Amino acid sequence: MIILAATPIGNLGDASRRLIEVLENAEVVVAEDTRTTGGLLRALGIENRPRLVALHDHNEKQKAAELAALAAEQDIVIVSDAGMPAISDPGYGLVAEAVAQGVTVTAIPGPSAVLMALAISGLPTDRFTFEGFLPRKSGERRTALRALAGEPRTMVFFESPARLASTLADMGEAFGDERRIAVCRELTKLYEEVRRGTASELAAWAADGVKGEIVVVVEGARRREASADDALAQVQELVASGMRLKDAAAEVAAHTGLSSRDLYQAALAARKP
Repeated sequence: MIILAATPIGNLGDASRRLIEVLENAEVVVAEDTRTTGGLLRALGIENRPRLVALHDHNEKQKAAELAALAAEQDIVIVSDAGMPAISDPGYGLVAEAVAQGVTVTAIPGPSAVLMALAISGLPTDRFTFEGFLPRKSGERRTALRALAGEPRTMVFFESPARLASTLADMGEAFGDERRIAVCRELTKLYEEVRRGTASELAAWAADGVKGEIVVVVEGARRREASADDALAQVQELVASGMRLKDAAAEVAAHTGLSSRDLYQAALAARKP
């Protein structure tokens, strides 16, 4: 079988007993970075020296079928540098191939930067969406954020320290500056920190430079009360700016709580002479 094994995201004390046991007995460990995993084995005091196989973004497509076939014959442990493999890390392609080949897949649960940041953010946790890393290029990032402007669920992002200030500024532009945001830094580590505020407040703080692993948690869009006429006008304005009618109706519906279908039909009717 394939065993997805969650590793500490910073604090070695978070390594579970099950993780240590499986690593002590593993013959093959598939790792995002074999050097990092070798260091983890030594840090945890594990004397076993399994065969380490590198699996990363550049070779996963080529190795997936081979490793899935191997997992049909013996257990293979998959680890990323930190947290749960396949979650914004290599592993998904191999799991998909294993499922296609009928190979059993299981997991050893453990630390998760996504869930920890969400839990301590102070923002709603009942419904959320994980968006991973935003595009590096400013224009593409702004487009991606505008597409999420009407998302009602709490949103969780990963971001690099170097891009944090510009990303927060772009969030303020796309979402408005009334949204609550939590920036979680160095989770489980000695200098763990959570900064809460608006996009502009946090962008000003990040402008001086921030270090460490970053998770950004953003409040979802709040539905605004709007009359049918006002909502229709919003749809027409979005269409005039170049958005497809179907997409415009869906975006305004997300903001107002009105029916996307009704807004679409109303906009079509308004076009008739």
